[in-house]
Amino acid sequence: MNDFKNKTLSIAGSDSGAGAGIQADLKTFSSLGVYGATVITAVTAQNTVGVQDVVMMSGDFVCEQINSVMSDIKPRSIKTGMLGNSEIINAVCKSLEGNNYQDLVVDPVMIAESGDSLIDDSAISSYINKLFPLSTLVTPNIHEAEKIAKIKINSEDSLIKCGRLILDMGANRVLIKGGHWKEDIAEDFLFSEGEMIRFSETKINTKNTHGTGCTLSAAITAFLSMGDSVEFSIRKAKEYITNSLKYSYSIGDGNSPVNHFHKK
Repeated sequence: MNDFKNKTLSIAGSDSGAGAGIQADLKTFSSLGVYGATVITAVTAQNTVGVQDVVMMSGDFVCEQINSVMSDIKPRSIKTGMLGNSEIINAVCKSLEGNNYQDLVVDPVMIAESGDSLIDDSAISSYINKLFPLSTLVTPNIHEAEKIAKIKINSEDSLIKCGRLILDMGANRVLIKGGHWKEDIAEDFLFSEGEMIRFSETKINTKNTHGTGCTLSAAITAFLSMGDSVEFSIRKAKEYITNSLKYSYSIGDGNSPVNHFHKK
């Protein structure tokens, strides 16, 4: 029996509208041909308009799920999404430290597309002190980067300063997602030791943007599980999310999701 090597794990919250979170991650993994396992950190009542309610899992139950998946399926690459509070972040770190995996992509989900907060303030220090040092890549959007670094991004210079500050906090690499940065270009910035790389794609004019951050980080995780480099994984993931936006369709009254199973 051949062992399927391209295995991934998403540790994140459930989105009942299926546009973001675990559901978006599984769609992305399936679309890109990798196996996706899941650990549920929270269950949300959510649709394209907003988040109506959130129920968090206990840290112990999150640990139990991680240990169950890691002991049997042994994913090569892992991503985290909505973790919500310090208890869960600490539980994730505790569970991952005793297991073998190749890459960890940390998407520090703090704010939903609708503007609803998805994290408590005390959790940010747990991200910085515990989870960032374990990561291969941290992928905040501009609002999350501002919250982490505690500076306002209002120019390219301030964005660069912010990226380097987060890098200095212990992250190995930082990708600041600048989808809202410019009118006509979706530009992201990768920071690593002594280097900054820009990734640019034509901006797609659509309101169907629910779950774009989850989808991008899941796509990066999928390509990493195939053995690709971080830079190449980001380039391929950018192409994937651009086409997912380009071929999206509306399903609700708010910000609809991207089309994960688009055909170019």
